[in-house]
Amino acid sequence: MTVKLRAHHLLCVLTYVGKGYSPAFTANYDSIVARLVAGEDILIEEGPDDICQPLLATTEPHCLRDSVIERDIKAMHDVADLLGRPLQVGDVMTLDAVTVGKFRDAFTKGQTRRACIGCEWFELCSVISKSGYQDTRLKFE
Repeated sequence: MTVKLRAHHLLCVLTYVGKGYSPAFTANYDSIVARLVAGEDILIEEGPDDICQPLLATTEPHCLRDSVIERDIKAMHDVADLLGRPLQVGDVMTLDAVTVGKFRDAFTKGQTRRACIGCEWFELCSVISKSGYQDTRLKFE
């Protein structure tokens, strides 16, 4: 199978520690992270993705807001710069220890944080990155 992720969620998975909008959201996120660790491919999606699914049933899900779409655009550019190649909707990639290490290093240095500005999770993600990603769930052995 393939995990569908919007571009800014490539950054969110780096700092995910099991906190979320609801128990259903967190359970879904846990299963997605487990799939990524197991080596499933990621399909870069436009708009709501597999992580967004539990929120889509709520009234006015934030996943559809223009500000979130803008986050995707900024993240797409920053991740493409980091990878040294274009990145676009429909691309497929796989995460591994080396790639996640590279992504986390850039995240900690602020090189890929433009998409995070204005996000309600910004401070938590900053603390997590400064602590060396200790309690994150995306771990490759």
